[in-house]
This record gives sequence, structure tokens and C-alpha cells, in this order.
Amino acid sequence: MSFHTILYHEIREAAVFDPSHPSPINVKQDYKDVLPSPLFITLEAFQEQMKYLKELGCHTLTLKEVRDFYYEDKSLPDKSILLTFDDCYQALKHYAYPILKEYGFHAVAFAVTGWLNPEPQTFQPDKSICLTKEDLIAMEDVFEYANHTHHFHTRTDGKTSRIMTEPEEAFTADLAVCNSHSFLSAKDTFAYPFGLFEERNVELLRREHFKLAFTCLSGSNEKDTDPLLLRRNVIPYTADMGTFKTLAGIA
Repeated sequence: MSFHTILYHEIREAAVFDPSHPSPINVKQDYKDVLPSPLFITLEAFQEQMKYLKELGCHTLTLKEVRDFYYEDKSLPDKSILLTFDDCYQALKHYAYPILKEYGFHAVAFAVTGWLNPEPQTFQPDKSICLTKEDLIAMEDVFEYANHTHHFHTRTDGKTSRIMTEPEEAFTADLAVCNSHSFLSAKDTFAYPFGLFEERNVELLRREHFKLAFTCLSGSNEKDTDPLLLRRNVIPYTADMGTFKTLAGIA
């Protein structure tokens, strides 16, 4: 038995999405970066994908079901899939939430708590703007939230993230700050920023009693997959339905 995890970041209507221009992020933390086009998907494609999962009768997993699969030797429901979203940009509220709610789907969002803006901001399709804590709480009927660091979702180049350069004590402290936010219900679950990590980061999570951690490595999650090295398949804007079915493990 196995399951696939799919990953989304940003959603835009096709009419306003320009894949030739990366999207600058707008977050509370004093950090500048851009979100590349492959981490976007069009609203129209997202609607089609979710409609397909609904019509197929897919079961959208909770993190408890995933934990029970690995630690309690429980089976997963038929046609199970785990839906995940990283960083909590405005599209989570504007586009993903109403569609998932309509279909009765469950999803996981990994929050960078130091990025959440203190006040709501006007939606701007040419920027990737983080939501507020209040926005996330209002969507708890669809989303459960997990740790994506507090201030450690930063990078100095395309291959090195902050968790790879800081002392372990600093990483541990940052994890605790993120987990101190009450709306994070899954305090034993983590997603590696940018999908970048070293073995020492994995072992630190193990020592800190994390049960699940998600990479950006592609593939399916088998029974013998290390639950701190779970795989996720990014769904890019270029994916047609055939590609989506393959990445979702339902081809």
C-alpha cells in the first residue's frame, strides 16, 4: 500500500498569469525572494484537477491518517491522496479554499509563521503575498496547518537553505517558535524549506520527536519510506491532465 502527495504553491487565473515573470514575495519577515513560474498553476487547471479527483472518488488524507499508516500499521482508504500547499499565499484563500470546501476535501498547509502579514492586503496578481493568521484560522474547516519554520525559510542561493547553515540550536529554537502558534495543529509535522536539507536536519527532527516531514523529492510514499523523508510531487502550470494523473498516482 502507498499514497501520493501533491504540492501546490500559487494559483492564478490564466488570463493574468505570465510565466515569463517570476513573482516577488511579500511577507512580514525582512526577506526578499521570487517565486518561480513552475510553482504556479492556473485556476482553470486547478479546478479541472480537483473536479477529476472528486469524480474519481478520491479520499483526501489527514495527517492523522498518514501518521497511523506509519506508526500504527493502519491501512489507508482506497484512492487516497494527500493535498499540500506551501507558504500560505493569498491564493490559498481566494482560489483553493472555496474549491476544496465545495468538494468536501481536506488539505494540509505548511505555514512560515514569520511570514504571515499582520494585516490583510489587497490581492495583487503580480505578487505572492502571504495571508494573515486570522485568514488561516477562518479556513480550519478545510486546512490543517503544520511547521514550515518561523524565520528559517530563507536561502542564500538555489542550493542552500538556512536550516543547512545555522547551528542546530538555532534551528531547534526556530521550530519551537513556529510551533508556539496555536493554529498549528500538526506540531509533529514539518516541510523542508525549498525542499532543501541535510541528513543532520533530518536527525534533528527525529530527536525533536517530529513524526512526519515532507521533501520535494518526487515519487510515491511506500510503507517502508522514512516518514521524515516523505515525497511530494509538485504540480506545475505546464502539467496537462495526463501528467497530473501520473503525478497524483492515479494514471
